[in-house]
Order: sequence, then C-alpha cells, then structure tokens
Amino acid sequence: FIINLLRFIMLESSKSILTKIFFISIVSFLLMGNTASAQSFKLLRYDENYEFLKDSNRNFYERLKFIPLNQEKDVYMSIGGEARYEYVDFNNEDWGRFNIGHNNFLLQRYDLHADVHLGKRVRIFAQLRSALEDGRTNGARGIDEDQLNVQNLFVDVNLWQQKDKKITVRAGRQELDYGSGRLISVREGPNARLYFTGGKLMYTSSRVSIDAFAMMADTVHTGVFDNKMSKQLNLWGAYSKIIFPKAGNLDLYYLGFRRDESVFEEGIAPERRHTIGSRLWKYGGGFIYNLEAAYQFGTFGSGNINAWTGSVDIGYMFENVKFKPTINLRNDYISGDKNQGNGELQTFNPLYPKGGYFGFSPQVGPVNLIDIHPYATMDLLSNLKMQVDVVLNWRFSTDDGVYRPSGILNLRGSDSDERYIGTAYLANFTYSVNKYISVVSGIQYFKTGAFINDMIPNSKDGVFFNARLGFKF
Repeated sequence: FIINLLRFIMLESSKSILTKIFFISIVSFLLMGNTASAQSFKLLRYDENYEFLKDSNRNFYERLKFIPLNQEKDVYMSIGGEARYEYVDFNNEDWGRFNIGHNNFLLQRYDLHADVHLGKRVRIFAQLRSALEDGRTNGARGIDEDQLNVQNLFVDVNLWQQKDKKITVRAGRQELDYGSGRLISVREGPNARLYFTGGKLMYTSSRVSIDAFAMMADTVHTGVFDNKMSKQLNLWGAYSKIIFPKAGNLDLYYLGFRRDESVFEEGIAPERRHTIGSRLWKYGGGFIYNLEAAYQFGTFGSGNINAWTGSVDIGYMFENVKFKPTINLRNDYISGDKNQGNGELQTFNPLYPKGGYFGFSPQVGPVNLIDIHPYATMDLLSNLKMQVDVVLNWRFSTDDGVYRPSGILNLRGSDSDERYIGTAYLANFTYSVNKYISVVSGIQYFKTGAFINDMIPNSKDGVFFNARLGFKF
C-alpha cells in the first residue's frame, strides 16, 4: 500500500519538490508508527507547546519539535507541517442549477511552520501554506485555491505572568477560531483556511480566558504571495470562556463587523453589524450539550439590522458501552428577512463560519434557516470512527433566500412561498493510521424539497463523495 501510494503521488500529482518531500516524509512516519511521544496536534498549530521535551532524550521526530538555540535551552525552535490530499466527486452541485452534472477534482494542501521562543517573554510563529486545485469544472472556488501565502506570521509578547495567570499581546497575521465555529472559524474543512491581520490581547488562567482583538480581513487571490490586506477594520470584539469544574463551560462574546458591500436578498449596501452572544456547553462522557444564542444589531445602508439565532444540541455518550456510541439531536433557528425591499434587515450574518457546521460539505448555509439535525457517532475500532447524520432544512422566512455555507446568497426566495429546502443524509468515516496519518471519507445525499423544486426547473438530488489523506508532523 505504501509503495503504491508513493508511486501514484510521484507520477500523477503535483511535480513540485515540496510535494515529493512531504510524501517521502509520510512514508517515513508510516514506518515509524507511534514510537514518538508528543501531544496531540491542535487545530491551530500555534497552540502546541513542546517545551516539555527540553530535558528528555529525544528521537528524530522529537528533535524536530524541540531544537535548542542556546546552551540554557530557553531559546528554542519547533518545526512542523502538514500535507493533505483530497479527492472530491460531486453530482448535481447546486441541485443541477448550472447543468454541470458530474464533477470530480483533486485538492492539495501543504504547510510548514516554525515556532521560535526567545526566552519566556517573546515568541515568533511563522507558517507558509499552499492550497491547490486540479480538474474542477468551471475552475477553483474561493475555498479551493491559494497557491502560496503567509498563513501566520505574528509576535507574542508576555506582558505579565504569575503562577497560572498570564497576559499576552499578539500582533501580525494569524488564524482565529472561537467556540463551535458558528461565527469565527479557521475553516478547516475547505482547502483554503481563513486568516486575519491585526492585534490581540489575551488573558489566560486555569478557569478563565479572555481575548480582545481588532482584525483586518485580507483579500485572497489564487496566486503566489498576492493576497492583499483590506487596510480597514473588518472584525473586532472580545471572546471569553469560563470553566465550571464538573458543570460545563460558559462562553460570552461581543463581535463587531464591517463590510463596505454586503449582499443579501434585501439588496447590496454597506454593513455595520454588532453581535452579542453566549454559549453553554459540555463534552465528554455521559450527558453532553451545546446551547448557543446570539443577537445582532447595526445598520445596512440606511436601514437597521435586527437579527438573531438560537441553537440547541443535546446528546448522550455511552462511554461504558461497546463502540462508545453517542446520540445527539440539534435544532437551529436562524433569522431571515421579513419584508424584502423595505430597507430594514432581519437576515442573520454568520460572519466567518466554518464550512461544515451542518455536516461536511453542506449545501445550505447558516442564514434564514430552521433545521432539525439528529446524528450519531460510533467507534467501530479503536482507530476507526463513524458518524451518520440526517439534516432537515426549512427557510425561516419566505421573504428571504437560501445562502451558501459562507453566508453568500445562493438562491433568491421571495418568488416562492415554499419553506422546505430539502434533507441531507450523511455518513462519514475517520481512520487513524497512526498519530501522524489519517484517512477520512464521506458520502452525502441531498434530497431536494419543495422550495428547490419550485425555484430550479428540473432540479436534481445532489450526491457528494470525498476521500482525504492527511499527514501532520
């Protein structure tokens, strides 16, 4: 398997030296297995800390994760990276609206990062990322390709530290991810991840963390080092998390948002929006829950914004039962515009959401939506996990349309009185070859409902399949 995989990548995929280096590394780590000890990889790689390797006898991998740069070993560097290959097969994307039919393509993503600690007070984190697309009919989407960019480049300075309490300021380009990803997410599912440029002030302790930030959202182009800073404040706010031992966790947040040309069914106009919200959540064995509500206000052109969302996700994990099954039920209400054309706006804006909030590769975004979403997970083997979902979707308001997962308007809705959008049936499998290598595969069938059939002549049910090979070190 390993030899055939390497031969395929070398011959059929990108011919870049970077690609070949990564796949030679993958073979090495396949052969290494789980012999190297280290923490689990984080969604945000800059959250990893390998200082614990300082005084240990290190193998080859661990020497990459902790490279001392002085005799005292308080100045050190850590190196890491990722390679990801994904095959996508889509039938009737957008429910046959553009007559694309069958569409299959290959996505590739690579990154390398270096984390340099200059004593206890100063840290520099730098990360390059390349996202590539090949073979997609009508070319790459915005979430598919960014050939080479600086994904993270920031400096941390610890202003104050006492026992488990610390205040840190961060400045530069950086990824953000908060809560369950409803409003600010790094967007891990799509090929190209999100990032911002700006500053952040962070307070952390054993039970409380608070981030205050002000960010610019860069304009992403598909070439090499051609992304542009917006040179205006697009996102600002504060996000806090409070831990209640044995009881759960509470998030409280305020988010400010600016866009000079926003598009909703109501029209196109400058948008200034404020979001206040809270989230109460608990994961782990036994009863699990994730409850979130947010209210939005501000201006859209000369009109006012009055929007909201509420989500209930409850379930139970049978941790002492074979296969450790979990069963969950989610229900979301997300407001839409009540009266198209009157200048006022009730459409909720998800800001910078993760693409897979309603299952992987969803066709319906978190705008003007009511959904009922039962799902279940099971550990088929110690390293093989399965999740199955059913997502039923309705429009919240018949005067507003259907939006994409990014929040962009997809189908105008004021010409139809139908609410039911359709139902998605999903199954997803994750196999961990070892600590460094994983294989993920999923299939989705979207059965169109009355609204889609009303708005798209000869609409067709959508079928999506993907298979993803990922490697991290």
